[in-house]
Amino acid sequence: MDIFIQSLIIGFSGAMMPGSLLTYTIEKSMKIGPKAGFLVSVGHSLLELLLVILLFLGLGKYLETPLAQMIIGILGGAVLIFFGVSMIKDVVQGKINIEMKESTTSKSGGIILGSALISASNPYFAVWWAAVGLGLMMNAYNLLGLAGVVLFYTGHILADFTWYMSVSFVIGKTRRFINMKVYRVIIIILGAVLIAFGAGFLVTSGKTALGLMGA
Repeated sequence: MDIFIQSLIIGFSGAMMPGSLLTYTIEKSMKIGPKAGFLVSVGHSLLELLLVILLFLGLGKYLETPLAQMIIGILGGAVLIFFGVSMIKDVVQGKINIEMKESTTSKSGGIILGSALISASNPYFAVWWAAVGLGLMMNAYNLLGLAGVVLFYTGHILADFTWYMSVSFVIGKTRRFINMKVYRVIIIILGAVLIAFGAGFLVTSGKTALGLMGA
């Protein structure tokens, strides 16, 4: 249980930090309601499951290299800018509205995929898993074998589900009190935030590229 509790606490420390995934969660929660938090968490946790498997197979040493961080940063920055521009474009074209009905399966799948892409687009996400997550996971494995890895992963994603579903619930339940003009302004702001995150990743990757060329 120590492995589970430790992973849960560390998971909360990461999940509660402001970032592009939280911005995405807020945007989707305002559009489709409390269900968004669960869907975002599913996409995020599936990506983390894949990453846990890859790290266990030895990928960690490659993710920590400057070249890998640069590539992830460039691709990730482009993805975030695309999402941000798309959000603002939808507002300008009048495609944004607050849905009070349950979302369809296709929309659910889109949010799950979107959250996985948003998570993968953050180079710090991969670095954290390669530098911190891998150490915690291997410690769990050394103590309890595969059962330890399962406890570690379960505790970590429980923190994600708890946080993002809580955020989504609060926003989803209060969105009916927000008029469309305010809603559109909020979406534009959230889109701009994603663009800013993406631009930041591109700048950091550019500096890394210059460092690699000068090495």
